[in-house]
Amino acid sequence: MAKNLPNAEESLRGLVEGDPRVFEQILQMNLDTFDRSGLDESTFMMCRIAALAAMDAPPLSWRATYRVAQDFGVKVDVEMVRNVLVAIAPVIGSARVTAAAGNIARAAILGRMLQEYVARQDQQAA
Repeated sequence: MAKNLPNAEESLRGLVEGDPRVFEQILQMNLDTFDRSGLDESTFMMCRIAALAAMDAPPLSWRATYRVAQDFGVKVDVEMVRNVLVAIAPVIGSARVTAAAGNIARAAILGRMLQEYVARQDQQAA
């Protein structure tokens, strides 16, 4: 069973490229939860954004959630995230909201860095 799991480099590459081996388990967990939630896709993703902010989730969690939103066909844009953060700020506090904004920015930077890394690896392999 373990031999089917991607190694660390494959996992990072999979985060960028949407490798099914990396996202299959994450997506399946989200689909199962989504089906049981009774929410529409957009509301489900807004709840996920709120939960990530409340728990001070790291950048890779934000990136994975963005990928799940894409798989659901939900456009998660800056306005949606801002609206969710404004709505939950009185509950989680300004420090968590600020931390979430920083982690979202780091997730975007990480995504670009990983894409550049993959492009270099592909060029070297060619």
